[in-house]
Amino acid sequence: MPIVTIAVFGVGLFTLSSAAHSMSLVVQQLFALGLACGGIAVIALLGRQRLMQLAMPAYGLSVFLLILTMFIGQEVNGAQSWLKIGPLPSFQPSELAKISLVLALAQVLHNRPLGNLLSYVAPVLLIAVPLLLVFREPDFGGTLIIAAIGVGMILVRGVPWKQLVVAVVLVAAALPTVVWPQLTGNQRQRLLTFMDPTADPLGSGYQVMQSRIAIGSGGLLGKGYRQGTQAQLGFIPEQQNDFIFPVLAEEGGLLAALFLLSLYSLLFWRLVSMAGECPKDRDVLIITGATIMIGFQVVINLGVAMGLAPVTGITLPLMSSGGTSLMSTLLLLGISWTVHRDRFKP
Repeated sequence: MPIVTIAVFGVGLFTLSSAAHSMSLVVQQLFALGLACGGIAVIALLGRQRLMQLAMPAYGLSVFLLILTMFIGQEVNGAQSWLKIGPLPSFQPSELAKISLVLALAQVLHNRPLGNLLSYVAPVLLIAVPLLLVFREPDFGGTLIIAAIGVGMILVRGVPWKQLVVAVVLVAAALPTVVWPQLTGNQRQRLLTFMDPTADPLGSGYQVMQSRIAIGSGGLLGKGYRQGTQAQLGFIPEQQNDFIFPVLAEEGGLLAALFLLSLYSLLFWRLVSMAGECPKDRDVLIITGATIMIGFQVVINLGVAMGLAPVTGITLPLMSSGGTSLMSTLLLLGISWTVHRDRFKP
């Protein structure tokens, strides 16, 4: 798993050096990598048992930071989701919330097997608190990731089919009556544009259309490093963040895109294999939560780039620029590795 992770990060760093018009973003990624490696070393030294003792305190800290962001957070791209504390660089508390939610949910679901309706109260509350706080920022992409982690881990723990049917009906009823009215105008426009990007080619549909042009124009072998016209001439918005995949596809072609997808597939296969090798439910849930978080982001990001999903602002793990996102992904992979290493310890 570490070898595949390094390979994906290497492809991301190489692509970012072409997508970014300044090498400062590459330096920031390397700095975040160094911090993440230090964090992984601490996690490995702590071990699984002491790490799980910190699950609930970490969850409480993440909720506190999300509440703090409501009052003193910095607004970026219309979302008040960044926090600046003293001399520390600004970061997104929602990334810490994702990691702590995986650990806290694994702890709660392990201690309270699902069955009667009361058994869902604790896990649903654990999911609802950060989900609502992130939704309020508003960070639609972060909200979807937290929801995916929560729903995925509950399903893996096991839900009776009758309760599952009831839950699906409730969600289907809540989407048009509760969720849709709470969306901002920009978020609603993104969902409508997904149905027909050509309806507003110079406005809300511009990102997706330029992304699809870049992916298609790459052909089989691509145009070459820093030779992509869509990327180098600035036609792809946020090409160092949410739309970094079109840069790779345009300059490296179909072969480079398939190579990246193969690396992601190897990473997910290894994570699933690691979860299957763990005898304890709690360890399985932690590794499963990591797989869901990373896999959901990969699927949605690539879907957005190809026009198969609405624009949500979800980055491509280990590829997109963003120190907080990179660190959260690497730390969660480090936690999964540590849990798997200690799977036979009492």
